[in-house]
Amino acid sequence: MESALLQARALIESTVSLHRTRPVRESLVLRMDDADIGGTVTRLVGLARHSVSVSLSAGESASAVFDALAAHASPSKGRSAGGGASGPVIRLLCTPQAVNSCRPSAEHFRDTRCEIRVDEGELRGMLIVDSQVALMPDPPGKGHDAAIIKDTASARALDLMFAGSWANARSLAEHQRTSARMRTESVRRILEQLCEGRTDEVAARELQVSLRTYRRHVAEIMQELGANSRFQAGARAVEMALLPQRTDTPDRESRRHG
Repeated sequence: MESALLQARALIESTVSLHRTRPVRESLVLRMDDADIGGTVTRLVGLARHSVSVSLSAGESASAVFDALAAHASPSKGRSAGGGASGPVIRLLCTPQAVNSCRPSAEHFRDTRCEIRVDEGELRGMLIVDSQVALMPDPPGKGHDAAIIKDTASARALDLMFAGSWANARSLAEHQRTSARMRTESVRRILEQLCEGRTDEVAARELQVSLRTYRRHVAEIMQELGANSRFQAGARAVEMALLPQRTDTPDRESRRHG
């Protein structure tokens, strides 16, 4: 699945680049400045009949996108005059950093047709409407524009990429429960030891606890984070924004544990 998603991503970026080089009349990609990203999202979501899929990373426009989606979160029990659902199903996939930035509340979206999940991986910001139209910002460092993609095949390929990430993500409520349990002072100090790559013996002395107690706490934290190793637990803590992103990385040899 991961290989297929990577191939789909490469295909999409190739398609977008191709259309950008075509004359405006022929292009299926419309360029836009991201200064009014919230207004563009509102307009596109307002056109949706069935579904809206959004992946959201932390950034200057994250709050504007979130606010635009929140305004269109229809009641799940509401019905239109024709007897159908009152609005499109909205699936919002966020990075932990975006969650911290926008601070969405699970209660705020209760009984609406909007579901929020959290993915610790690197998400490419995108919005897909009815698998037919997509909005995709430029990659970081390559500009400040966004592209509205009207090519149905490209939009469907993006929806496939989104579905793969969505299936492996955790619910907002689950993420927030885990985050709350992991944000105690004692857990934070253990996570810092893991990120520093210290051996169990050194970390236990640093925290002034017995080696057995330290290892028990580490095992509980690893289980809570769904990590298979101490290094993975430390990395996941950074991905979940439980610890700040490190600018330096300890030498791999120093990560070995006794």
